[in-house]
Amino acid sequence: MTTVAKYTDFLLLLIFLFSFHTFFSHAANSLTGETEIKDNNGVDNLVSENLTFEMGFFGFDNSSRYVGIWYHKFPSSASAFIWVANREKPINGRGGSIKIKGDGNLVVLDGENNEVWSTNKSLSRNITKAVLRDDGNLVLSEESEHEKDVWQSFENPTDTFVPGMSLPASAGVGLFRSWKSATNPAPGNYSMGVDSTGSTLQILIMDGEKKRWRSGYWDGRVFVGVSNMTGSSLFGFKLNGDNFTYTWNGPEKVRFQITWDGFEKKFVSDEDQQQWNNTQHEPYNKCETYNFCGNFALCDISKADVCSCMQGFQGGEWNGGNSGGCKRRTLLKAERNSSGTEVSVGEDDFYVQRCTKLPDFARLESPSDDGDCQRFCLQNSSCTAYSYTIGIGCMIWYVDLVDIQHTENSIGNVLNIRLADSEFEAVDGEKKTKIWIIIVPVVVGLICLGIFVLLVWRFKRKRKVSSASANNNGDFPVIDLTRSTDLSAEFSGSTELGLEGNNAELPLFTFSFIAAATDNFSQKNKLGQGGFGPVYWGNLPGGEEVAVKRLSRKSSQGLEEFKNEMMLIAKLQHRNLVRLLGCSIQGEEKILVYEYLPNKSLDCFLFDPVKQTQLDWTKRFEIIEGIARGLLYLHQDSRLRIIHRDLKASNILLDENMNPKISDFGLARIFGGNQNEANTNRVVGTYGYMAPEYAMEGLFSVKSDVYSFGVLLLEIMSGRRNTSFRNTDDSSLIGYAWHLWSEQRVMELLDSSIGDSTPKSKALRYIHIAMLCVQDSASRRPNMASVLLMLASEATTLPLPKQPLRTISTSKLDDQDQSYSEGLDVSNDLTATMVTGR
Repeated sequence: MTTVAKYTDFLLLLIFLFSFHTFFSHAANSLTGETEIKDNNGVDNLVSENLTFEMGFFGFDNSSRYVGIWYHKFPSSASAFIWVANREKPINGRGGSIKIKGDGNLVVLDGENNEVWSTNKSLSRNITKAVLRDDGNLVLSEESEHEKDVWQSFENPTDTFVPGMSLPASAGVGLFRSWKSATNPAPGNYSMGVDSTGSTLQILIMDGEKKRWRSGYWDGRVFVGVSNMTGSSLFGFKLNGDNFTYTWNGPEKVRFQITWDGFEKKFVSDEDQQQWNNTQHEPYNKCETYNFCGNFALCDISKADVCSCMQGFQGGEWNGGNSGGCKRRTLLKAERNSSGTEVSVGEDDFYVQRCTKLPDFARLESPSDDGDCQRFCLQNSSCTAYSYTIGIGCMIWYVDLVDIQHTENSIGNVLNIRLADSEFEAVDGEKKTKIWIIIVPVVVGLICLGIFVLLVWRFKRKRKVSSASANNNGDFPVIDLTRSTDLSAEFSGSTELGLEGNNAELPLFTFSFIAAATDNFSQKNKLGQGGFGPVYWGNLPGGEEVAVKRLSRKSSQGLEEFKNEMMLIAKLQHRNLVRLLGCSIQGEEKILVYEYLPNKSLDCFLFDPVKQTQLDWTKRFEIIEGIARGLLYLHQDSRLRIIHRDLKASNILLDENMNPKISDFGLARIFGGNQNEANTNRVVGTYGYMAPEYAMEGLFSVKSDVYSFGVLLLEIMSGRRNTSFRNTDDSSLIGYAWHLWSEQRVMELLDSSIGDSTPKSKALRYIHIAMLCVQDSASRRPNMASVLLMLASEATTLPLPKQPLRTISTSKLDDQDQSYSEGLDVSNDLTATMVTGR
């Protein structure tokens, strides 16, 4: 039995070694002159090192075989192939092979050793190697002291574009060619590429020699005719030099394809379901078909009659297709003068038309602003329209306006159409008629409404006077802004809030008055929702707008935070802190009344792909400096040190001039003059902004706010949330910033909307300061006085930051800020003493 067991063990070992060898032979990612790939069910196939892509033979029947590259972990299907070699010459049967020929070229041979495809390069050396790289690029390189790439599949694409591939702006529209059918890789009827014939770039799909679809113009961030496209500095399309590239940081796989039926689609992988999801709607609607309505016509898919003539044009009888478009109703001045029909005519002017897709055939001219662009067009009799678009410049049209899309509810791009002066008289007359039709019933209705409101007001006033005289219970007047009241009296007998003896003075409002100012806390007046409760817009009798913060009865943190915020903000006066105007305390209702800031919070602009363009470099600098000055006041210039503990973009409010004001002091704590640090057994704040020593140990100090300021500074510079890196290699914005910092590529962090306007030295310095603020050790972080000095003076030498170790917390949360106040249990019995601040 012992001998038999030994033989059995020996056979098992041989089987294991054979299987081990076979596994690694399957995983080979390169081909040399000594190896080849045969059509033998994938045994010899190349697989990229990260096991993402596979190269070998495939087919949809037993007769036609092709060589291609596809996604290794997905089932073989037509939609998953990113490149095909012999798409025009399929191999009959399974006798084909792939090898490196004697002259160094990579070739595909059929069963009779006939060459059906080759890289076809003139090589200086015949010692070459083909490697399937991790991005799906098949590269042929000469093996020498300095390895040189001589051919790559990314430069010879078929129908698919993947991240890492470059799309040359000068390659023309035929770079990508569709398949002939879903199971036939032969070149089909449709092609896609970059239209570089004009002075502006756009993506075109061609049906033979005829345009089928176009993307609209590239403005440096997006193609302006693609309605659902957004721009970002960290992912999406970029124009690097003369090449378009696409960056993708998510865990999913992404590819773009010109399908066999002529549509450009974006696919995102779903590895759990082993399938691809199309996330980019095909242009099935009529208006996406190139120039569907004809020249000088608007195509609006939201209307029953999708086609209509532009203002100043007529004609266009559409019966399911293009009728030839519209014609100008009145000739322009130059045309009328040349025809001799009129001698004295008015000047041409421009009609403003909003377009979701600007017309084709624009030419980029030199004027640098909208006014110069308009004058340039007027001075040229051939100019039919102009548009000055941010990121592109002055676009002029010298031909008929074609392929224009418009949606009634869309803001779109501004197109200025040149019309004869008489057209505006017609427009004005039509407008006046419509205005009178509207004005008369509106005025009558307003008069009736005014009489009704007056009667209701007089009735309510009589009831209030009657109620006030009958009810002598010590209630406060509706409003008395001239008087200060001791709030501790409102809490007499209440040790719950601990206000006795604090003498916090603040104007008081009755609850009924606040309810009236907010239309009884109606949903239409609601500005937002926080951990404290909802915030409403209100209007006081004198016309002053206010923000009303109402304690939610369900809030577990409300009572403590209400007392805290009321005591703190009532006496804090600084231009970068939100101003508290008064409060209301009646029964269970506890309300704070603030100044109203019309631009809401910083996050509404910073993380919105459209609104973030309003935050240019100068404005962002002012916001950063304002936040820093507000924090310095809290930490140092106030009589007592105040730690905010919840500094984030949503707690920075912006006034009408976009000046920042720090708000939401519900979680703030006060330190005595000699106190530098405190502990808490209840950690509150927002993940991603909390300093490590506070999140882990409950320790907080002024350096906790410095850490939050550093995170906020990175967000302002990058235009991305700290919590937007979930499921990525860089688990937070801090991790991503350090990754770029360590590789000396930190300028890639900068928001693309300010990239061109930001001085490089300033950007590098501000990111450097942010990295100093988010260091794990509180002792290594600068205080806010030092931060302000570093921001203001480039003469100040900055120390090198130490690599942050904790960058994992934000990846587990939702993209939106999630306040946490459930009381993490920290082994510490000390708490901060609450003292009234100045």
